[in-house]
Amino acid sequence: MMRYLSMMVMTAMMACPVKNKAEDRPVEALLRESRPLVIAHRGYSGFAPENTRAAFRLGLAAGADLIELDYHHTGDAVPLVIHDGTLDRTTDATNRWGGQKLAVSDYTIDQLRGLDAGRWFGLRWAGERLLTLEEAITIIQAEGITLVERKGGDAGTMVRLLQERYWVNRLVVQSFDWEYLRKVHELEPRQVLGALGPASRLSDGREPVGLEKPLSVVWLDEATKTGARVVVWSREVTQASVREAHARGLKVWIYTINEPELANALLDLGVDGLITDQVSILWRTLALRAMTQSPGVAP
Repeated sequence: MMRYLSMMVMTAMMACPVKNKAEDRPVEALLRESRPLVIAHRGYSGFAPENTRAAFRLGLAAGADLIELDYHHTGDAVPLVIHDGTLDRTTDATNRWGGQKLAVSDYTIDQLRGLDAGRWFGLRWAGERLLTLEEAITIIQAEGITLVERKGGDAGTMVRLLQERYWVNRLVVQSFDWEYLRKVHELEPRQVLGALGPASRLSDGREPVGLEKPLSVVWLDEATKTGARVVVWSREVTQASVREAHARGLKVWIYTINEPELANALLDLGVDGLITDQVSILWRTLALRAMTQSPGVAP
């Protein structure tokens, strides 16, 4: 029994390696990992209010390979970390100011800094504040690697931030807007990009009329035009589409996966990473897979 328990601990440690500082784990090294990556969706959003300092720190503490976040631009063009284009769901803006569908772009950063971004999730999180994109990346990059999802904002502002803070290729930028990705690639071709799909717009700005949602050769053709090195897709993938992506040198990450059964099914297809609200559940799933696949270890 003791030998079995020891093997369990060792296997889990192999599946959830000790994290080094971001300086020791650049994006290129992360993309070369042979094991699947565990990516914290909006931070550890299963345990803490999404896209907040608390969620990011919990995601880092749980050992996530990347911490994902979202951003929009404020009315004074400051990239602000928030998922929705409105303030209603994840802040107390409607209670403070009244009305509904209060757009992030209608307010300045100074107006938005005072909002509570945690109480909606639970009283213990009251007082969490909205972060600028620069503030959030600084927190994450101190211990890990950021996966930045652009919800709104121009490519030039993103690239300037990356260049000024020496973050080029020290994090990953993704978007459903493939024209945005193409522009980022033109301005800074070194930057690793993720093509989120199915895309809202193709790499030439066209809407994807007639294209079905499952990952396909056509989608992979379009993703390649953006300069992306990762395809970040829904669960609508097949073993054939994953193999085709790999043949083109693309990694495949899947969102948003919280159930062990679904995670295992996708891992069986060969995907390279899973984005999740439940980081610990995913690590446990990987550890159990490693145990059953390791010679001489009892299931």
